[in-house]
Amino acid sequence: MVVQEKKKKVVEEIKNKIAQSQAVILTDYRGLNVSQINDLRNKLSQEGIEYSVVKNTLTRIAAKEAGYEDLSEFLQGPTAIAYSQEDPVAPAKILSVFAKENDKLGIKGGLLDGKIIDILQIKALADLPSREVLLGMVVGGMQAPVYGIAYAMQGLLLKTVYALKAISEQKEQEA
Repeated sequence: MVVQEKKKKVVEEIKNKIAQSQAVILTDYRGLNVSQINDLRNKLSQEGIEYSVVKNTLTRIAAKEAGYEDLSEFLQGPTAIAYSQEDPVAPAKILSVFAKENDKLGIKGGLLDGKIIDILQIKALADLPSREVLLGMVVGGMQAPVYGIAYAMQGLLLKTVYALKAISEQKEQEA
């Protein structure tokens, strides 16, 4: 009876993490040693991403209860899940870089804002600029017209000043 209660608690915990996350990425960690897994966990936790090893059977149940039954196609072999509640791009970037450096880590698939994504979509997500860079691009795009107007106004003011100066000089010469 106690084991059954523990399993229900684990299922509920996984279901809640899936529901609260903007991005969930499933990986195959087979072949990584403890040091490598700890290194990966540290890199992920620095960005506020939780990484935990899960039992496929319990994760299937949690995914089904959360409304993501299709997630079970990625639950084959040893599985660890990265949960990101804030930045959906960060786990894809970190896991992709780590997978390039450690060919034993396999990215299986996951969820992005409630939609199932495969490895190709995760790689495309990893290639996006960081959130800060994207925000900078948006702000820069918004500022460009303002700067354009400011420079145009400055040009008009300068032309007016030069015209007034020329009129003033002409009147001085006439007098």
